[in-house]
Parts: sequence; C-alpha cells; structure tokens
Amino acid sequence: MLTEIKDLTAQLTPRLIEIRRHIHAHPELSGQEYQTAAYVAGVLSSSGLHVEEAVGKTGVVGHWPGKGTDQRVLAIRTDMDALPITERTGLPYASRQPGVMHACGHDIHTTVGLGTAMVLAQLGEKLPGTVRFLFQPAEEIAQGAGWMVQDGAMRAVSHILGLHVFPSIPVRSLGIRYGALTAAADDLEIFIQGESGHGARPHEAKDAIWIAAQVITTLQQAISRTQNPLRPVVLTIGQISGGRAPNVIADQVRLAGTVRSLHPETHENLPTWIETIVQGICHTYGATCEINYRRRVPSVQNDPTLTQLIEQVAVEAWGRDRVQILPEPSLGAEDFSLYLQEAPGSMFRLGVGH
Repeated sequence: MLTEIKDLTAQLTPRLIEIRRHIHAHPELSGQEYQTAAYVAGVLSSSGLHVEEAVGKTGVVGHWPGKGTDQRVLAIRTDMDALPITERTGLPYASRQPGVMHACGHDIHTTVGLGTAMVLAQLGEKLPGTVRFLFQPAEEIAQGAGWMVQDGAMRAVSHILGLHVFPSIPVRSLGIRYGALTAAADDLEIFIQGESGHGARPHEAKDAIWIAAQVITTLQQAISRTQNPLRPVVLTIGQISGGRAPNVIADQVRLAGTVRSLHPETHENLPTWIETIVQGICHTYGATCEINYRRRVPSVQNDPTLTQLIEQVAVEAWGRDRVQILPEPSLGAEDFSLYLQEAPGSMFRLGVGH
C-alpha cells in the first residue's frame, strides 16, 4: 500500500500545489474562515467524502467510512486560520488580503489534510477503519479546538493525529517527539490598587507602579528559587499600564502576561503560587490586588504508542536519516491538546526548512 500511496501523491502533487497557493493567497483570521471553509468543503466533496460544515463555528469535518469490520475512528486534524501580518514576500501567490497572512503555515496544514483525504479516498475499500478529517478554525487564538469538541467532532474518535510545520527541520523530513511537545499556556492579569499622591511626597502614598515592579521582579526570582528547574516555567509580563502624570504617584497599575509550563502538576499549581506571591507583596506595602488567571490550553502530551507507530511508519516511508527524534519540547502552545483530553493522539513536526 505504501507504494500506491506514494504514486497517488505524486499524481496529485500539481493539484496540491495549486490548492496550497490558493489558500495562501486568500488568508482569513481566526473565526472568520468562511471562504477557506467553503473551499475545503468543496475539495472534500469532490473527492467523495461526506462533509459537515459549520462545525465549531467555521470548521469543516470530512468523513471517510471504513469498508471493513474495524469500528475504530481515526481523526486527522488540521488548522485553517491566518495571522494579522502584512505579507511582503512579493510572491505571485502572496496574500491578497491586506494585513492578513498565512505566516504560521496553516495553508500547508490545510493542504496536507486535503491531500491525505484525496489519497485515502482513492484507496477505497483498502481502509479497514473510519477516518475523520477535522479542519479547525481559530487555532491562533487557542479556541477552535474547543469549539470543535463542543460540536461533537471528537465523538467516538479512538485516536487523533496532527502536524505542524517546522522551519528548523529540513524539507522532506519529520520531527518526532515523545512526551511533551508543547507547553501549557495561560493568561495572567493583575490589577494593583494603591493610593495616589504627589511625586514629592511618596511616604504619603502607596505607589502602585513601584509595587508592580516588586511583583514582576519577585515572580521572576521566585521561579528560580521555588520551582523545580527540571520542570520549566516561563512567566512573561507583556503589558503594563498605569499612572496619569509624571509627578503624580500612580494609584492603579494593570499587568498582563502569559504563563507557560510543561508538566501537568506544575500547571495545576501555578495559579495558587502566583496569587500567594502577589498578595503577599501587596499586603506588605499596603496595597490591594485582583488576580485573574485564565487557563487556555494544556500541554500537548503525545501518546507513546501512537508516537512510536508514527516513527516506524515514517522510517519505512522516508528512511531513518529523514526522521528526527526531537530532544526538546517547545514552550509554544497548541490547542491540539484539547483533543487529547478526548482521545489519545500524537502531533509531529513537518520539515519545511531549506
């Protein structure tokens, strides 16, 4: 069957290049993938798959029923959304949508998903089980997978596969990762309420900016002293706002950032750990605070059995020299992890580097 798959893929390559360039030229932002979804649905339907539209808002699901007695359902997930970035590549198929670009490779992901569906559809009765293709919206805002799950896209799924392009791996190569592939990612917002005063009399005020500086510094220092160094935590404050005038002590400051971690136990304990530190600092200096910790996505934890199967098949198809075992996870985030709460699965890296 491997030889047949390679032959079919070679025959479809010109069409797949055309598909990828069309999708790249017509990017759409998260939750707005209407034209992309319609295009995907059309390609799937023309290949003979049963198609459901408007799953997970702007998602698409394609079904290829198995012809044998195997009742298992394998899901293959790809994402479709683009980023709010202006493309300046000058390519003939560059984005035609001002300020929007497929800069994260989701045009490739969508093409791979469609190509896989087109190939498997031509294999027909040689497939013993059912394959369900999930074309997901809104991965960039880490919401699309949740929408798809809520709409039943993972119902009866036994296993799920996904991929993401990786520029640091050469083209025509794969990256396999056992265990944690990506980090859990959460949002953090902290409001500090002090007491305003004249800049010349700081002892009569409670300086919210200075207290915020203590919070930021202490959180960073506390990671190195209180968190297990073998279980990394990254806490980045990306926004800070407060104050009304250069000579007036600020009474309010807002901090906003992201918190990343790899291990489930660490991820579970982080909200309490952060609140204890922030509350302690604010209490010490006479301020009050409000902490909003919002969980977004957990870490992608690849199933070892399925990951081993991917490695074995990839070596058989491409050769050992084109299959890398990734030694380190990424602290980037992926809402593919939400599917893994419904069924075991694995995500691998597709090399696109030159």
